[in-house]
Amino acid sequence: MDKAFVIVYLAALGLIFGSFVNALVWRLRNKRNWVSERSECPHCHHTLAPRDLIPVLSYLALKGKCRYCGKKIDDTPMTEVATALLFVGSYIFWPIQIHGLGLFQFVCWSLILIAFMALAVYDLRWFLLPDKIVFPLVGFVILQILSQKALYHFAWHDVGAAALGAVVLSGIFYILFVVSDGAWIGGGDVKLAIALGLIASDPLRATLILLFASIIGVLAAIPAMLKTKKALKMQIPFGPFLILATIIVQLFGASIVHWYTGFFSV
Repeated sequence: MDKAFVIVYLAALGLIFGSFVNALVWRLRNKRNWVSERSECPHCHHTLAPRDLIPVLSYLALKGKCRYCGKKIDDTPMTEVATALLFVGSYIFWPIQIHGLGLFQFVCWSLILIAFMALAVYDLRWFLLPDKIVFPLVGFVILQILSQKALYHFAWHDVGAAALGAVVLSGIFYILFVVSDGAWIGGGDVKLAIALGLIASDPLRATLILLFASIIGVLAAIPAMLKTKKALKMQIPFGPFLILATIIVQLFGASIVHWYTGFFSV
């Protein structure tokens, strides 16, 4: 299949699922029945028509305002664009060939990215990682690993390594949560770390996730710290940093580990 066609196709899918993420996050926060109830304007509560939900284009056509009441729309196309970029970037930098097990893993990864985006957006807005997304994500990752074992003769050693990665990452976060009484790490981070450790697939890569997330978090906090001393007390959601670090490790972890081990073996 032509690579350019696949990239365009994945970009379109990313925009569509990014729009879905925006709707999902808002419904989880504001609706009791987030599955069946329709999307609506948060200001005038007018039900949105299909033409109001076209990714990016509807936002641009309406100049970021509600068609019915004229007030500014809170959601921006950034989630849609970011999801599209993640889909395309994952395809371009996927560490193994995309066929057989590689294709299966890539499809599962694409679904995981949707959950990642929903968690990141929710955490950035309300400083919370909802169980309604975290628990299904953990279950899906476990099912993925067991499916690999059943369909592609995934070694029990690999299954055990993934489980150990989850224990290491989640265990570290649980200790931090208990020691700080929830001041340093939230309970949602502890639960999310189970899924991220399984995705990492071994303790070393799980440790890389923690390292990269910490570095990214510090770099993100520096601008605010330079502006005001109050930034030291500012609440910063750690979930998006963990998610970004996991994406980096998933796409480049093998190369990073190879470089690291080769550097010290010289």
